[in-house]
Amino acid sequence: MTTRRTKAPAFSASASNGKTIALEDYRGRYLVLFFYPQSFTYGCTREAARFRDATAELAALGADVLGVSPDTLDVQCNFAAHYQTAFPILADPDRAIASAFDALFPFGSRVKRVTYVIDPEGFIVSRFHHELRVEKHADDAVSYLRLAQRSI
Repeated sequence: MTTRRTKAPAFSASASNGKTIALEDYRGRYLVLFFYPQSFTYGCTREAARFRDATAELAALGADVLGVSPDTLDVQCNFAAHYQTAFPILADPDRAIASAFDALFPFGSRVKRVTYVIDPEGFIVSRFHHELRVEKHADDAVSYLRLAQRSI
């Protein structure tokens, strides 16, 4: 589902690659930012694996990938290493990034399974929310970026 073009909230957090990552690090490229509820669960593992498998295709379309979940940094590092993700995963244990992106369910602190495509200027240009069709997030991001490439 495409949204109106709105400025993406700024963020900075520790990542599974040992770095502190901020939104501005991706200026000049598309960023596919996906939120998921918990590392090492069945659905989240399938979703991350699908993004892992689509990373090269997304890169060819001018996009980087970044995962976010409320797990601790240690858990993110173990998850990324175990599933050999080609992209960093941010630790968001206080859910500040998820909250800024409206990726929390109302009346609780559970993180939604939602993906944003952020353009090279830092604007959200597309948002996908599928709780059960976990592999569709990566496919939707690829489809959106293919269409964006054609309209250039």
